[in-house]
Amino acid sequence: MSVEPSGWGPLLIVAVMALVTLATRWGGVFVMSYVPIGPRLRRFIAAMSGSVLVAVLAPLAAQGDLGARAALATTAVVMLVLKKPLPAIAAGIAAAALFRQF
Repeated sequence: MSVEPSGWGPLLIVAVMALVTLATRWGGVFVMSYVPIGPRLRRFIAAMSGSVLVAVLAPLAAQGDLGARAALATTAVVMLVLKKPLPAIAAGIAAAALFRQF
């Protein structure tokens, strides 16, 4: 399948992606409204978010450039010291920008 880069093609692709995203998010909320959330499921959900984060960051740490590794290290250190995610993320972004600038 090919889509013309001009006209309605790109807009149609973005609209379909937005609809699929909304459907999966709303569908997940709908399905989970029928599932009783006990302590075991809460532990699973908490562990799953960490697993997804590691799955996203591990390839970046293994194959990323030095700027990406500096950002990951800075974020980890600031998070361990401050225990607040927003300043850690900001520090990581700043570290990557500074490293790549110089």
